[in-house]
Amino acid sequence: MTLRTAWPEGVPRKMETADVPFFPQTEFQCGPAAMATVMSRTGAAVTPELLADQIYLPARQGSLQVEMLAAPRRWGRVGYLLAPRFADLLREVAAGNPVVVLQDVGDFFTQWHYAVITGFDYERGDLYLRSGTEPRRVMPFTAFERTWIKGGYWAMVVTAPDRIPASATEPGWIHAVVGLERGGDREATIAGYRAALDRWPDNLPAAIGLANQHHGRGALIEAALVLRKALQRHPQSTVVMNNLAQTLTDQGRHGEALLQVEAALKQPGPFESEVQATRQLILGRLAQ
Repeated sequence: MTLRTAWPEGVPRKMETADVPFFPQTEFQCGPAAMATVMSRTGAAVTPELLADQIYLPARQGSLQVEMLAAPRRWGRVGYLLAPRFADLLREVAAGNPVVVLQDVGDFFTQWHYAVITGFDYERGDLYLRSGTEPRRVMPFTAFERTWIKGGYWAMVVTAPDRIPASATEPGWIHAVVGLERGGDREATIAGYRAALDRWPDNLPAAIGLANQHHGRGALIEAALVLRKALQRHPQSTVVMNNLAQTLTDQGRHGEALLQVEAALKQPGPFESEVQATRQLILGRLAQ
């Protein structure tokens, strides 16, 4: 396999995170057990029993990947789907992020199984897993890959919203935070967008999302500050101009807001109706 000839750059040859919690699985409960393992690592107070009702499907006698990715949101955590390649898996483990993987462990028929990778040893060619009732199962790279490939190299990590995974891409992280936002945890979402802007200061969706979260909790000064910074980086953004105008008029600064919305109307684009609605709101407030 390629790991023997092309080890990922920057990844140590040997790594194991020994203090990852272990929850032995009961029959068909590998999904909740694996999820409790990685979520507990982030400090979330969860057990397989707490997670079972959310991600275990009795009719299927297992857990679907979509439920696995969504479950962390209820605890203010981010479930991040890794790219289907060994290098990203190893980078996450090396960064101290245990990785949930989907395997087919059946000998003669398909038997899906979730396990958690906690370490590796290049010289020995081994991976270390929390799996089933084994707190430290040793699997050779090649044997593991044969079980992993059948699930399309599916893998995920769980992190706190202010801790971006080692292998995360800019669009991948924003997609994950948007999922967290839909779960309704405002403070966790704010932390996720802030982390995105710390790493990728030019990310427009993160700036708009962060400003929206501040606005939604009534923190208008913070929302305006985020939008002004975004406008410096994206001076042609109609959405930023419009949202800043909305925020300013909500602060009672209607004159400034009108100037901002008039500037937005000069920008061609698909948001003219929204901008016109904001303008009418400002004019109505000025008339009062």
